[in-house]
Amino acid sequence: MEPPGAARRRPPAMAAPALLTLLLLLLTLALSSASGAPVGEDYVRPPARPRAGQRKALLGLFPWSKKKASASASDPQQVHISLSGEKHMRITWVTDDNSVPSVVDYGTKSNAYTSSSNGESTSYSYLMYSSGKIHHVVIGPLEDNTIYYYRCGGRGSEFQLKTPPSQFPLSLAVVGDLGQTSWTTSTLNHIKQCEYDMLLLPGDLSYADYMQHLWDSFGELVEPLASTRPWMVTQGNHEKERIPFFKSGFQSYNARWKMPYEESGSTSNLYYSFEVAGVHVIMLGSYTDYDESSDQYAWLKSDLANIDRKRTPWLVVLLHVPWYNSNWAHQGEGDSMMSAMEPLLHAAHVDIIISGHVHAYERTERVYKGGVNPCGAVHITIGDGGNREGLARRYLCPPPHC
Repeated sequence: MEPPGAARRRPPAMAAPALLTLLLLLLTLALSSASGAPVGEDYVRPPARPRAGQRKALLGLFPWSKKKASASASDPQQVHISLSGEKHMRITWVTDDNSVPSVVDYGTKSNAYTSSSNGESTSYSYLMYSSGKIHHVVIGPLEDNTIYYYRCGGRGSEFQLKTPPSQFPLSLAVVGDLGQTSWTTSTLNHIKQCEYDMLLLPGDLSYADYMQHLWDSFGELVEPLASTRPWMVTQGNHEKERIPFFKSGFQSYNARWKMPYEESGSTSNLYYSFEVAGVHVIMLGSYTDYDESSDQYAWLKSDLANIDRKRTPWLVVLLHVPWYNSNWAHQGEGDSMMSAMEPLLHAAHVDIIISGHVHAYERTERVYKGGVNPCGAVHITIGDGGNREGLARRYLCPPPHC
């Protein structure tokens, strides 16, 4: 599956059928609709019905207060998994009971656990809200392309996960700006129907926007999928939640969605990289420093220098704010980051750059420095997974030549 204008070095032939099956889900997930109506320039999406948890949080007198405890305070809630280095997986969950140990028992047969791993826990307070105990446990080494059964904290329900394959074919679900509406539910149902190995999310997860209840309801919403396949995410503007003089940014996001930044040599959870099958994936931070004197720039330069394209012939980058955007929404917001980092990515022969932020779908030809370039990357905007803000429908006319 080749993007148009491909005239540069290509990955080995074995990689071509795969395009990771990356683009297989992109358009579907970007524009999925519960109504089943045709999608196009004149498509008008029906109003969303907020999910019950979101409605209660929005109408609550104290929207920052702690959510109501579950039936059993020791039961694992909001379970999700992510990669944590080669052949390892991080299991994350929340409990209302602070005495629950951060331990995961696991094995390849149901209720027959042959291994156990201990981890760490954290919690945070945000104005009148106090989180539950947030557990992070790394398990492994694990076999590739294998189903494992696991139990969190020594009690509660059994979960199961499937590890990604070690070689192509590889299927990645990609969705941005997810939120918590009936549109979100439609998108998640589309994903559930697909055979995929991992989900990538380029920012704007819960749309909590300071109301910490919504981080909890988002964790509950995505648990059926996020507990079975790794979810690899990066931050968007809705994860900031910064209050000048009171709260630094990304406190909730960093506590709840720990990614393998340390494993990839990064000093920040806001940018990192990982490898899966024949793909090297870089997750960049649009809302942390990125100029040539920044830690992120230095880390990116080092990470790119250490990539083995024989081992990982595909190089994919995700970030929140698009660099190439013909939609009226968020025009020019990615220009300064593009100016700083595009030359690095171009020199490394990045194949695809995926972003969110703009609530629409768009794909360029191969581009570099603002124009079509046969050696440039294909840019894909995938920013409408179901968030409450709706579609961005207005595009520049005539469209740019990219």
